[in-house]
Amino acid sequence: MGFVFRSRAKEEKAPLADKATVTGSHQTRHPEAPKGRPTPKRSVAQSQRRSVAHTSMTRKEAAKRQREERRAALERQRQALASGDERYLPARDKGPVRRFARDFVDSRFNIAEYFLPMAVIILVLSMIQVPQLQNVALLLWLVVIVMIVLDSIVTGFRLKKRLAERFPDDNRRGAVAYALMRSLQMRRLRLPKPQVKRGERP
Repeated sequence: MGFVFRSRAKEEKAPLADKATVTGSHQTRHPEAPKGRPTPKRSVAQSQRRSVAHTSMTRKEAAKRQREERRAALERQRQALASGDERYLPARDKGPVRRFARDFVDSRFNIAEYFLPMAVIILVLSMIQVPQLQNVALLLWLVVIVMIVLDSIVTGFRLKKRLAERFPDDNRRGAVAYALMRSLQMRRLRLPKPQVKRGERP
């Protein structure tokens, strides 16, 4: 009899244990909870979602702010190129040496600044099917090139001397080449805009 009672007790406990196992295995796990860790409370999960959304908005705002700052910097640089404001000029145009080189070129009459219009005239003459005009165009081309080279040599020599007298202790590297490149541009197209008049001593 005792054996019968014990068997029945085991049979009654076994279904209960199986039910408990099935119930535990089907318990829903929070999607944000990592495996092997307890499911976070709803308030904690909501706080985490708000934190992620806030971070995303902050990044968008930072990107927008950077675009606005770049736009403002470009606008300041554009105004500085027109006014000569040293604070916002590009790095290649900053400094007293570069400013003096610009003023030296802008105060002179440079043959090189008329290179483009003269080149157009010579090109038109060379396209006309008249031998005499083509010969004149070739001669003009040679004269223009020689004059520009001589003028550039004189300008570079004088500027180098003035820079050595005016800025003996400053870095003058590249200033002469910078000025000669500027002399090739038409005066009204130069940037930064000329701040001195022709004939005005810088």
